[in-house]
This record gives sequence, C-alpha cells and structure tokens, in this order.
Amino acid sequence: MKSTAPKKQPEIVRRKLLECCAQLLIAHGVSGLPLHAVAQAAGVTKGGLLHHFPSKRHLIEAVYEDLLKVLDAEIDHAMNQDPIAFGRYTRAYLGTVFLPCKPANEQLWAALASSTLTDSELRARWAEWNNARLQRHQDTDSHPSLMIVRYAADGAWLDNLFTQDCPPSPEDRSNLYTALIKMTQEPGQ
Repeated sequence: MKSTAPKKQPEIVRRKLLECCAQLLIAHGVSGLPLHAVAQAAGVTKGGLLHHFPSKRHLIEAVYEDLLKVLDAEIDHAMNQDPIAFGRYTRAYLGTVFLPCKPANEQLWAALASSTLTDSELRARWAEWNNARLQRHQDTDSHPSLMIVRYAADGAWLDNLFTQDCPPSPEDRSNLYTALIKMTQEPGQ
C-alpha cells in the first residue's frame, strides 16, 4: 500500500525557520525573539522548530552562520575580480562593508551586531571567522597599513549600522572609501 502522506522536507523547513527567524530578529532583536512566533511564521509547531534547533541559542547561531556565509561569498566574489595580490582580501572586505547591501541583511546585521558586542559566544564566533580569513590571507594582507584599513572598515560599518538616522553624506563616504583603497596599495608605490 502506497503512503499518501506528504514527504517531509527537513531542509526546506529548516531554511524557512531561518528566514522567519531573521525577519523576527529585525523586528524584535535577539532578546525579544519569541520562538513561538518563529514557529508560527514558518508554519510549523514549536516542537517542529525545536526538532531542527534545540534552543533559541542554536537558532540564533544558525542565522549568524548564514550571514557569515553570505559575507564569505561576497568577499570571495570581490577577491576573484581583483588581479592584484597585495591587499586583495582587505580591498574585498572594505568593498563588502562599504557597498550597500540588501536592506534586510543590513537590518539583520544591525540586530545581531549589538548582540555580538555583548554575547561572548557570538563574539567568539566572529573572532574565529575573522582570524580564519586573516590566516588564509596572511601572505598578501598582513601589512600594518592593511590592518588599519580593516579596522577603519569595521568602524565605518558599525557607524553605518548604529547611526542610520544621520549617516555621513554619500560624498564623505566615497572620499573615505577612496582614501582607504589608496592605503591598500603596496608600500612604495
């Protein structure tokens, strides 16, 4: 006898839970994220959600991992377009954080960035990601001037996330980007 029950699609359910969680994180932040609302938005029971993600912490970490994968892909794409080895990763990182991203990603980063500052586990995951990228590109991106550019990029990125009510003018942002790009040229050029 052939079963007429629909086939379970765990990857589709998991993806839907991550997408709904991301939207609710934007609306409520990490501390105000209601799991029952994530489950309801995804069309599953809370038990179904907990089957995929045993806790709120696991769900938030999975959303964070997804964002890091998007960031990795954007950086790798930019690096593949850059023919100059010296500073390639730094230029890609700079371009990725300066270029406008999808508004939803920007809002999600804003929601998670504030938690990353206060949450030791998310902070450790960011440090792990960052250190792995720096280790991978140490031959081309370990010069102190490149470190300064990455620190400036981080500061500009945080400023953009947290001061959206009075951002720098597009001209000021463009001038800063141009100055930082110049700093990624090989010393002595």
